Amino acid sequence: MALSLPLLSTNWMLLQVFATPPARQGWPLLLYGLVVVIMVAGVIGAVVPALPGITLVIGGIVLWGLVVGFSGLKWTLAVAIVAFFLSVAVDYLAGILGAQRVGGSAWGQGGAMIGMVLGFLGLLPFLPTGIPLLGILLGTVLGAFLGEFLHRRDLNLTQRLQQSGKVSLAIVVGTLVGNLLQGVLALVAVVVFLLTTWPF
Repeated sequence: MALSLPLLSTNWMLLQVFATPPARQGWPLLLYGLVVVIMVAGVIGAVVPALPGITLVIGGIVLWGLVVGFSGLKWTLAVAIVAFFLSVAVDYLAGILGAQRVGGSAWGQGGAMIGMVLGFLGLLPFLPTGIPLLGILLGTVLGAFLGEFLHRRDLNLTQRLQQSGKVSLAIVVGTLVGNLLQGVLALVAVVVFLLTTWPF
């Protein structure tokens, strides 16, 4: 009988812990903090090219919803999904509109995309630093320049160089502006989440 009392006491304590409502335990606060960190990473990723952005924000909302339920997250999730589609549209249009404004071709845009990927992967032969952000920037500029230069064979050398330079600069500026707008959209989704879920 003496051996069974500690066992019963331990079982009773475990039962009380698990029977305690989640709001009185510390894990919801830790989970909430983790979700917010994921979302902040998503806002940063929305601004930085080639990093996951608003998808992380949506992932954080879904993670929180799976734990506490989606009943209070309908508007938050709806805002995040709308922000995601808007960010995709902004990402697509920013570089294209920037290039078209200076008469850029599809060659320049395609070269910019290829250069960005190669720069991110560190495959540019003159960039052995392994710094993805620098590689993305230089890869985009050089890819757009080379793509436009190869396409503009109807121009003389000086005109080809000038046009290629204008197109590469326009694509980079358009991409940066688009990334800033995506960051704003991601931040709006995070703010809506905080306003609708705090304090749980």
